[in-house]
Amino acid sequence: MTGTRKIRTEDNLHVQRVFGNLDRNVRMIEDRFGVSVFLKDGFLNVKGEEDDVYKTLTVLDELIRLSQKGNEIEEQKVIYTMDQADEKSDRMLSDLDRDVICHTVQGKPVKPKTAGQKDYTDAIRDRMIVFGIGPAGTGKTYLAMAMAITAFKNEEVGRIILTRPAIEAGEKLGFLPGDLQSKVDPYLRPLYDALYQIMGADSFQKNMEKGLIEVAPLAYMRGRTLDNAYIILDEAQNTTPAQMKMFLTRIGFGSKVVITGDKTQKDLAPGVSSGLDVAERVLSEIPDIGFIYLTSKDVVRHPLVQKIVKAYEEYDNANFVREKNSKKNERKNGRAGKHTKYTKQN
Repeated sequence: MTGTRKIRTEDNLHVQRVFGNLDRNVRMIEDRFGVSVFLKDGFLNVKGEEDDVYKTLTVLDELIRLSQKGNEIEEQKVIYTMDQADEKSDRMLSDLDRDVICHTVQGKPVKPKTAGQKDYTDAIRDRMIVFGIGPAGTGKTYLAMAMAITAFKNEEVGRIILTRPAIEAGEKLGFLPGDLQSKVDPYLRPLYDALYQIMGADSFQKNMEKGLIEVAPLAYMRGRTLDNAYIILDEAQNTTPAQMKMFLTRIGFGSKVVITGDKTQKDLAPGVSSGLDVAERVLSEIPDIGFIYLTSKDVVRHPLVQKIVKAYEEYDNANFVREKNSKKNERKNGRAGKHTKYTKQN
């Protein structure tokens, strides 16, 4: 049933922010829910089908509340809020907004921006070891880094150790100039970038010189025992099962571990199993180890990245179904062939 509902707007500044430049945001909402949104006589009016009007009002109210809390109303926030309203979820952005992990050197708050990211940060707080698994742009590494720096500043741990597998440490790295550290630095650069942004270059350099912050390739972890440390293993999909086992058995008392990985972006040689896949099968039933799965809905980069990730997810799922059906048909045809041969012999 078509109808119009309206709500009084007490603060036009926040309504304007929600509408966006040239009404860009409200046009997205209108296109998504098939409604008409307009301001008239101090009221925000929404016209359309009853269910769509309700969803639209939910989105507008949520975005106005976010604006009132000082948040910029970006395209990613609009899309995510519409997704949540479509699913009739009760986990909206304004509820996540209270969980501020830390602030960057520019004073910008670092906080979870999706329900999946909130589950991820909560798991890191509650568990000794957490696996954050999901596609690019979901904040796996950045949020883990923010949690590590916060724990370090609060003296919950004595040092931060950040590591990544440098899987091309043989042939390709050999063509790079400089010593070993110079060769592996390009692979660790994303970790440096996050540290600079959250901690600041000066503070990072001072703590690194003191040995309180360490950024190193995974191979450097062998033979060590890591006590009283916040340890982050990034790009874990590129570990071998032996490397993952080696890393996990380095963990000592008073340590917290976050392992991040994207199972769709493996750079291992053909036929080599991923240590992340094996760990998922072996460790999933241990209570003190958490596995958090992020999806395209948790992508907080440019909205186009979210669309790209979603398109690849759909493509991979379709391929999986085709391969599964193909194998099923092969088994079925194989059984039919055996039955035919048996019948002819008799």
